[in-house]
Amino acid sequence: MSIISEVKCARCDRMYSGMRSRCPYCGARRIGSGKFTEGSDSSRGKMIVGILIMSVLVVAVGILLFTAPTPEQVFEEPEDTSEPSSSPDNTLSDNDTISEDGKTVVTQSPPPSDEPEDPTPTPTPAPTVESVDITYSNTIKTDITLQVGERVPLRARVEPAGIELTEKIIWLSSNPSVFDVVADNLEGTSAEITRIGQGTATLTVIAGNVEAECTIRCP
Repeated sequence: MSIISEVKCARCDRMYSGMRSRCPYCGARRIGSGKFTEGSDSSRGKMIVGILIMSVLVVAVGILLFTAPTPEQVFEEPEDTSEPSSSPDNTLSDNDTISEDGKTVVTQSPPPSDEPEDPTPTPTPAPTVESVDITYSNTIKTDITLQVGERVPLRARVEPAGIELTEKIIWLSSNPSVFDVVADNLEGTSAEITRIGQGTATLTVIAGNVEAECTIRCP
């Protein structure tokens, strides 16, 4: 005799252990002694109802989310009622200034000049003569004695050396009756003095704005 009693399924009339809550043969739920219920059918119906309810809730939430106003729409900035500035795009350019009353004043910069720049370079000023000396055989002379009939060649040494002269060097005799001076070339860099008579006179050489003197003695 079995300790655990068996029950008879009310659906398929088969015997199974009383420890089971469902019939192992047809799956009917046991209620009481041998009774059964269509648990699977009711559970399936409840599941379908639950799915429908969830679908309705999801659709409702989606509609609320799409139709609800955004934070930007709720907190809209107040309309600016101030007078527009004189600048067309209401922005300050490099030429705009703000007056005391808050209005923007447009100041126009002068248009660029269409005239081309002068391509001619500035001429370099010509060097000037700093000093001049009377020389004989490369020796500076400030006093010369001439004998009767004597002729002496002289040169004008200009500083700075190698300067290009724009004017001729001039030789002068303070007394042509004592000695005479004649330039040997067009530039006047060299000259020759000739004794004429007795006496003392001054030889002067002029180069640009400077000059030098030499005493000529004719005993």
